[in-house]
Amino acid sequence: MPTYEFMCKKCSKPFTLTIKVSEYEKKRFQCPKCKSSKVRQQVTSFETITSKKS
Repeated sequence: MPTYEFMCKKCSKPFTLTIKVSEYEKKRFQCPKCKSSKVRQQVTSFETITSKKS
């Protein structure tokens, strides 16, 4: 499952969510600290792992 990083606009606390892509598409994110739905997704790096071919 992908990991997404967010910043709460109300309390300014960063948080991370590991959720399915289908859950991400619903766009119902909530800050775990203050329960605000006013959050902004942060730009983050990612890594892909692929299988080696002979």
